[in-house]
Amino acid sequence: MSLEARMQNPAALLPDTVKAVNLLYRAAHSAGVPGGTLELVHLRASQINGCSACVDSGARGARKNGETEERLFAVAAWRETPYFTDAERAALDLAEHATRLADRGDAVPDPVWDEAARHFGEKELAALVLWIATTNFFNRINATTRQPAPQNWG
Repeated sequence: MSLEARMQNPAALLPDTVKAVNLLYRAAHSAGVPGGTLELVHLRASQINGCSACVDSGARGARKNGETEERLFAVAAWRETPYFTDAERAALDLAEHATRLADRGDAVPDPVWDEAARHFGEKELAALVLWIATTNFFNRINATTRQPAPQNWG
């Protein structure tokens, strides 16, 4: 498989998209969910979807905002590590279920939702759901058009 994009990112070709995405981003990030939790959710959904650009940018953004290497390395195996709070675990579980909709008949079972609701209020849950959906939106665009992770590390 080529590491070159099939086309320029569609959001760059349709600039009104950027405005809409920025509004979603602001809404999700202004509802009281800790920024670190949103970054972990973004990273986990991006890992599941195999979006190299989002995994790269998500991990770099999280690191820049103080996330530890141990936690970043462990996101894919969050259930088997001691690094995450109960609230983060609930958010990660919700992200996995909301990303893997076709894996089961009841995509987000009540126990998964109820655990998230135990840690987050309704406005925060709305932000998590919107952020997970927005991440999946980015992942699908980037994976479909093969947007690569940047190669100019430094």
